[in-house]
Amino acid sequence: MTLANVRRLDSVSKDQMQALVDVLLNCVEGGASVSFMLPLSRERALAFWQRVADDVVRGARILIVAEDAAGICGTVQLVLDLPDNQPHRADLCKMLVHRRARKQGLGAALLTAAEQAAGEAGRTLLVLDAVSGADGARLYERGGWVRVGEIPHYALYPAGGYCPTTYYYKDLGTR
Repeated sequence: MTLANVRRLDSVSKDQMQALVDVLLNCVEGGASVSFMLPLSRERALAFWQRVADDVVRGARILIVAEDAAGICGTVQLVLDLPDNQPHRADLCKMLVHRRARKQGLGAALLTAAEQAAGEAGRTLLVLDAVSGADGARLYERGGWVRVGEIPHYALYPAGGYCPTTYYYKDLGTR
């Protein structure tokens, strides 16, 4: 399957919302530690995406999606709503790739799009956290993100059990 499109959403339609719910459920059911525990209901996932959609509309968050022939298969977010003394920074979060679309360069394409969107939004410093040693962490390191350090027992996997988290940053340059 080839990647059809990576783009920023300025609003989220009902169909897009359902597709994002499907991606989140697929990732959590596949063991991704992205803030949710099993079992994750569609209602809870929908409530999460509704909050994200509300943030997108009010300019507090950037939402980028990737679509293949079957629809939305990946997403990443930039949180822009940060304290007053951090107008130059954004948090990159919820990099999610549906299991059907993995190992095809989709994560790297989403990361590149997020970095570009951050620059367009005037953000010069990005911060993120990832499960230590997982695919995401390797992706960020290949993408030039700087490893800050690891916190053991930081979060739980969806089925239980602690996982360590590594923090990263990327300096996009001062403006």
